[in-house]
Amino acid sequence: MATLALVIAIIALIVAIIAYQRTGGEIELRRQVDTLSRATETLREKTADLLEKMEAALRKREEKKEEEGPSA
Repeated sequence: MATLALVIAIIALIVAIIAYQRTGGEIELRRQVDTLSRATETLREKTADLLEKMEAALRKREEKKEEEGPSA
């Protein structure tokens, strides 16, 4: 009886491996990870650009306030 259970388990394992490979398996997973990595990198670059622009605007505003002098 244990032998029959072992044979059924091995067959189930083989079927699972075949199904995994037919659905794309590891290749599809890597492709999705690459796509997400590219998207993340693009968003990181856009965020860095926006932060640079914000910094420049704030520095310009601070310089303008310093030129006007104290308002008290």
